[in-house]
Amino acid sequence: MTDGQLTEARWTHLALPTGDLDAAIAFYTTMTPLTLVERFADDAGRSAWLSNAGQVQTPMVLVLVSFDAEAGGELGLLRPFAHLGIEVPSRADVDAAAERGRAAGCLHWEPRQMPGPVGYICALTDPDGNVVEFSHGQKVFSSVREKWGV
Repeated sequence: MTDGQLTEARWTHLALPTGDLDAAIAFYTTMTPLTLVERFADDAGRSAWLSNAGQVQTPMVLVLVSFDAEAGGELGLLRPFAHLGIEVPSRADVDAAAERGRAAGCLHWEPRQMPGPVGYICALTDPDGNVVEFSHGQKVFSSVREKWGV
């Protein structure tokens, strides 16, 4: 990228429907490292963009969408194993995520050590039932950076 302009196709976001946009925003901004980037509203419904703060080189956005016409439809597309993955710097961070989830009643998987390449993991469920995994030692981030020479 030069001057902030897109110069090649790239993966930028994942969109998930939500039955309660405010509850979903609250979950992701308190239980994960994501922060609110922008909110939108129109005649069809409301949406929000969330991302890591300061992630300007390779932004990835979680788009939460609440369409009025789809109210009452089936939500929670990422379950029972499909999930969003968040890699954290330490095992203590996985344990802290599990504790937050336990306290909020949304712990999906207790912390556990899994064989490589999975690492130490736990998972929470968001207000719509989607699974959010926290991992340490999975090395997705560093493996991709190494592959592309960063």
